[in-house]
Amino acid sequence: MTASDLSTVLPEFVLALFALLALVAVVYTGKDRYAPVLTWVTAAIFTLIAFWIGLNGGGTTPGFGGMVVDDGFARFAKVMILLSAAAVLVMSEAYMERRDLLRFEYPVLITLSVVGMMIMVSAGNLMSLYLGLELQSLALYIIASLRRDSVKSTEAGLKYFVLGSLSSGMLLYGCSLAYGFAGTTDFAGLMSAVGEERAPIGLVFGLAFICAGLAFKVSAAPFHMWTPDVYEGSPTPVTTFFATAPKVAAMALFARVLHGAFGNSIADWQQVLQLISIASMAIGSVAAITQTNIKRLMAYSSITHMGFALMGLAAGTADGVQSMLLYMSIYITMNLGSFAFIMSMERDGRPVLDIASLSMLSARDPVRAMAFMVLLFSMAGVPPMLGFFAKWGVLFSAVQAGLYWLAIAGVITSVVAAYYYIRIVYLMYFGAPIEPLDADRAPVLRSFVVATALVMIVGIFNFFGVDSLAASAAMALVP
Repeated sequence: MTASDLSTVLPEFVLALFALLALVAVVYTGKDRYAPVLTWVTAAIFTLIAFWIGLNGGGTTPGFGGMVVDDGFARFAKVMILLSAAAVLVMSEAYMERRDLLRFEYPVLITLSVVGMMIMVSAGNLMSLYLGLELQSLALYIIASLRRDSVKSTEAGLKYFVLGSLSSGMLLYGCSLAYGFAGTTDFAGLMSAVGEERAPIGLVFGLAFICAGLAFKVSAAPFHMWTPDVYEGSPTPVTTFFATAPKVAAMALFARVLHGAFGNSIADWQQVLQLISIASMAIGSVAAITQTNIKRLMAYSSITHMGFALMGLAAGTADGVQSMLLYMSIYITMNLGSFAFIMSMERDGRPVLDIASLSMLSARDPVRAMAFMVLLFSMAGVPPMLGFFAKWGVLFSAVQAGLYWLAIAGVITSVVAAYYYIRIVYLMYFGAPIEPLDADRAPVLRSFVVATALVMIVGIFNFFGVDSLAASAAMALVP
């Protein structure tokens, strides 16, 4: 290992070392007694490393013989992953401690999962891709069942593990097919094996299995079956984490594989992505209509949103990648605010997840109701909220690429999905009076709800510069 190799993975190395030191330190100093402090320290380290990556990056630097790549695309994704993970830790500390769920393993597992995600988005080889993916997944399987005395939480972890293992097997089988027909696991070597024409049939089969494995990780249909149960059964802060950082990592890895290894055969994977995108938007939009549990509704909402993000990726252009990155940036911001609101839903000190419990919230807490309404409108794509411009970007990319039917399907499913968002707004402002929810006792959660709602409104003027950063990141991947 050279100094150049180490510099390529230095953020990951620092985080992995921190996780190991933290694990040893808390074992010898009192375990869960220091879990709140460790949670805040971990969030601070995530934030510092995110700024370090964002301010000190430049150019493209391969490491370990091309196994990992440090470029603008990877840095953009890493910053999103780190900041969203830090936000989740800040939001969840009081919630988890109040319910006696805050164990010292929680921030350590989150850290190891983030390390895996950072390796994923920097992968330049099928081996490093799988290494990062499994490091992320193994940590997520554990935190899904963190609430050990809950049958639902245990079931969520078991389902996620079994189905995740199946998807990992499919991905690994696709990688083995690609290696068998190309004779290399390097993305650059795979790109050369594809050539300028259509890929050999063996590589196409490998690509199909790889796409299936990655579609599971982003909870895209028809590989979405785990999402509602895992979202509902996991502790709400864990669900928040599932809905943000891992989605960014998996979508960035999707883009890295398709453009970095199979960029010469866009026609071979464009049709697959179109089908997955349409299926995700349709299934997510329709299935969410009948949901009464708000976490299950958010699960189907995430399936729909992943369909829209895949629409940008299906365009097969740098503009499409840019629109996908911008969409994911806005999506995780909306999700952080929405799940902060869900974490604040309590009655008599106990969590409440029934959508009907939000009836006439506006009369009791107008600020919180207004902020959540803005977030819901943004998720629905109602102008002039920032979510509208996110959807506009991926739709415009699809139209530019000639994918008219995909864009039409996106518009139709967006209208259908608006129903279940507007239904919640209707309940908050015009529902029947019921036993009220508890007053919001968590200022951190309230701050996140209000701040993210303001971002959805203020961000329409300049996107806080994220659009230009996304464009630079997309050009690093698709010159």
